[in-house]
Amino acid sequence: MSAPAETLHRARALDDIMDSVRRVGETTVLEFAADVDRNARFPTEAFDAIKRERLLSVFVPERFGGDGVSVSELCKICEQFGHYDGSVAMIYAMHQIQVACIVQNAADDAFFGQYLRKLCEDQLLLASATTEIDVGGDVRSSICAVNIEGDRFSLTKKAPVISYALDSDAIMVTCRSSENAPPGDQSVVLVKTGDHELEQIAGWDTMGFRGTCSSGFILSSTGAAEQVMPVPYARVLSKSMHPVSHLTWGSLWTGLAASAVEMARKTVREDARKQPDVAPVAALRLSEVNELLFSMRSGLNEVIAEYERLLALNTDTAFDDYGFSIRVNNAKIRCSEMMVDIIARAMNIVGISAYRNDSKKSLARHLRDAHGAALMVNNDRIRQHNATMQIAYKGR
Repeated sequence: MSAPAETLHRARALDDIMDSVRRVGETTVLEFAADVDRNARFPTEAFDAIKRERLLSVFVPERFGGDGVSVSELCKICEQFGHYDGSVAMIYAMHQIQVACIVQNAADDAFFGQYLRKLCEDQLLLASATTEIDVGGDVRSSICAVNIEGDRFSLTKKAPVISYALDSDAIMVTCRSSENAPPGDQSVVLVKTGDHELEQIAGWDTMGFRGTCSSGFILSSTGAAEQVMPVPYARVLSKSMHPVSHLTWGSLWTGLAASAVEMARKTVREDARKQPDVAPVAALRLSEVNELLFSMRSGLNEVIAEYERLLALNTDTAFDDYGFSIRVNNAKIRCSEMMVDIIARAMNIVGISAYRNDSKKSLARHLRDAHGAALMVNNDRIRQHNATMQIAYKGR
C-alpha cells in the first residue's frame, strides 16, 4: 500500500528555502528581468524555476505536502524576491495571498484540502479576481453573482484587472453569494483553468510592475459547487486576504527598497576606495537613507508580529478589531510611500548610472515599480477607510 499524501513530503527548514529563493533570484530572475519589463510579459522562466524549487507551496501545511512556513517566514521570502525583481515578487506574493485564504479558512474542507495537495504536487499558480467594473474599486461589493443549481455553479464577472490571468492554473473570484444576495453578501469561488473563458477588455502597458500582466477580462465559468469556499468572503477578507496582502506586499517593497540601498552602498564603497583618506560626501546620504529603510522594515515587522499573535488565538473574533485593521492599512500606506522616497534617495547617491536604463547600476525599474505601489489599492481610498474606522475605534 502506498503512503498517504501527508507523509510523502518532508518540510524544509527556512534556511533551505531561502537558499532556493536566492538561487532562483540571482540567476533566472535577474537574467530575464529586463526583458520581462521591456516586453511587459509574464516571467515564464522565473516561475518555471520557482516551480522546480517547489516554492509555490511553502505556505501550505506539511500534512498536505507543503513546508508550513509561518507568515513572518513567508514575508521574508517575499522580501528576498523583492531584491531581484518587483514583478516576480508581486506575482509570487499575490499567489501566496490566495494560498493563505485557502489554508486559513478552508483547509479542512474536502475539496479545498485535496486542492492543496494538488497544488503542492503540481506547483499550481493561483490568481485572483476581486475588483469589478462599476463598483469603484470596493472589494466589499460585487455585482457578479454565483448561480448554484444542484451541484454546479456558473458566474460571469467583468474585472478591470486580473493579474497573470492567462498564466495561472486557477483564479479565486469574489462574487455575490447568490442572484438575490445584496452586494456585500459575498463568496469566493475557485475557478480552474480549462473551466473558464477569458475575454480581454483592457491591456497592461504600464510604467511599472509590467511583468504582472494585469489586464482586464470578462471571466465566465462553470464548475462544481464544491469550488465555492465554505466561509463567507467577509471572513476570508478580515482574517486572511486583507492582512496577508498588505504584509506580503510591504515585505516585497522592503526588498525592492533594500536592493536600491545596497546599490547606493556599493557606490559609496567604490568612491571610498578611490580616496581612502577622505570620507565620501555621499556616505552621509547613505546613512540617512538607511535610517528610512530601518523605519520601513521596523513598522512592517511590528504588524507582522501582531498578526501572528492574533492567528495564534484561533478565535472567530480575533480580527474584528478596528485597531488591527488600521495598523495593517498603515503598514501598506507607509511602505508604499517610503519605498519611493528611499529609491529616489538611493538614485541620487548612485548618480547618473542609476538613471540610465542601460547601466548595471540602473534603478530606473525600481523607481517605476515603486510608484505603482501607492496606486495598487489606492492609498487615498485606504486612508478614507481608516478615517471611518478611527471614529469608531476606542484605541488601546
